[in-house]
Amino acid sequence: MDDFSDLISANRTFADDFDLGGFDGVARAGVAIVTCMDSRIDPLRMLGLTHGDAKIFRNPGGRVTSAALEALVLGVHLLGVERVLVVPHTRCAMTTATEAELRVRIGESAGVDASWQRFHVIADQVAALEEDVQKVRSHPLIPDTVKVGGFVYDVDTGLLEQKY
Repeated sequence: MDDFSDLISANRTFADDFDLGGFDGVARAGVAIVTCMDSRIDPLRMLGLTHGDAKIFRNPGGRVTSAALEALVLGVHLLGVERVLVVPHTRCAMTTATEAELRVRIGESAGVDASWQRFHVIADQVAALEEDVQKVRSHPLIPDTVKVGGFVYDVDTGLLEQKY
């Protein structure tokens, strides 16, 4: 229980003046963001958005996986999503090693063989971004009326650069 006591205490403080209740889950700004799990990214603030404005899907590398596509389809049809931003970032760990190198590093850290685990490293981030934007644009359950853009977030400047 003590492993999480600091976080539970912080949650109690957060809940003392909690004012975010009552949202219906609709993306108020009509936005969905697929981005990396990197803690340097603040998806709402980087776009001038607040709680309730957007649906956010995060994973290593900010890739459009099958789970991300599932979330986007739900967002488009049930939660008011009209625009999708796919946003990987500079200096991403998923772009700095090969699959084999990550398996070795993780295996050494874990003390067990990790050769079976896929990590979906990214050899060419811009090419992967183009592929991911196309996955969203061509999905049969995401209509052409949904605007899809591919951007790279610079973790050192806070700026987005649109690529697609």
